[in-house]
Amino acid sequence: VPSVLCLGDCQLQTSCRIQKCTTDFVSLTSYLNSTLEDFDLEFCKALRGYSACTYRNSKVCRGNLDYHSVVLGISDLMRQRNCSKDGPTSSTNPEFTHDPCDYSGHTEARKHQGGEKSPPPTYLFCGLFGDPHLRTFKDHFQTCKVEGAWPLIDNNYLSVQVTNVPVVPGSSATATNKITIIFKSYQDCTDQKVYQAVTDDLPAAFVDGTTSGGDGNTKSLRIVEKVSGKYVEMHARYIGTTVYIRQLGHYLTLAIRMPQELVMAYEESQDLQLCVNGCPSSERIDDSGHLPLPVMGQLIPQNGAAHPWSVYTLETATTKCHEKMLVKDIYFYSCVFDLLTTGDTNFTAAAHSALQDVEALHPRKEHWHIFPRSGGGGVGRASKFSVCLGLVCFILVAFF
Repeated sequence: VPSVLCLGDCQLQTSCRIQKCTTDFVSLTSYLNSTLEDFDLEFCKALRGYSACTYRNSKVCRGNLDYHSVVLGISDLMRQRNCSKDGPTSSTNPEFTHDPCDYSGHTEARKHQGGEKSPPPTYLFCGLFGDPHLRTFKDHFQTCKVEGAWPLIDNNYLSVQVTNVPVVPGSSATATNKITIIFKSYQDCTDQKVYQAVTDDLPAAFVDGTTSGGDGNTKSLRIVEKVSGKYVEMHARYIGTTVYIRQLGHYLTLAIRMPQELVMAYEESQDLQLCVNGCPSSERIDDSGHLPLPVMGQLIPQNGAAHPWSVYTLETATTKCHEKMLVKDIYFYSCVFDLLTTGDTNFTAAAHSALQDVEALHPRKEHWHIFPRSGGGGVGRASKFSVCLGLVCFILVAFF
């Protein structure tokens, strides 16, 4: 075929566009897999399109030897594949060979349109776990109160809302016990689908009982149950988005990866999104990532009564968290913070799983670990001491 298609240095007249016909045919057929059942059908469609292209150039290419070689080559290939001369043809624009409900294929399609090449899509990550600790799409790390229902994401394609409830009586610490996700209808890829999880009810289906969106075998949106009642994944191919939801102890965690261009597709009225803009300053427990800080007194019961968290000291909490997480990053300190606040060891598993989700979904490995910020806003080892010192202060406040 390569010799017939003249992929070498063909000396063609400038007015003869036979090489463009050949390039389009190669682009169309390069995506075909000879092992698929419909290979011959699609190959014949491409050949008929190739033949139509040569016919359109027949007058200007009449004296071109390469043109005549290509015409004969097409005829031979059509006989070999038993292709009829009449029938549907593939468009010479390769964009139409791609699944419109596959976001990852959009970039490849744009590459072959003959225009300026588009850069590969940029993906962003957001996660929520524990007390709750929030990692925004900008890789900012915060610990917030945000009691009640709050929007994590609200754009033209997806809405995610979480509900947080108090963990310890008399404390401002909260954790997530409900997650609602709305996948908005999109072209012919999926109708609107709503998913809802609450504590002790983590379904493997949407609220309408279905487990996927899209027609036939497309499965442009689907739910995959990884651990019954404890861990589900949602894959939305049409918007290039993946969502993980877990239940650890009595509370839920969430992690999501989404293309940047879709994350930013929202109206001005939708600006309250924790994943995009972080928590309001009035809802912050931390200060630039330091845990806990002067506001930690709010975490102590007003009546001074003992709570389960008092069984942990800084040393025992640190040891417990170090069993799961060897790197003393912000996830490690969040684990220590949650143990001292609640005494619930499930928060250790939540911090560890949150880091695993980062490693699975975050596109940039060098950004997986976040370390507490120093006073100047940089990232450094010295800031770790500040966090530990704050935890010591937490213990002292508890006993005085």
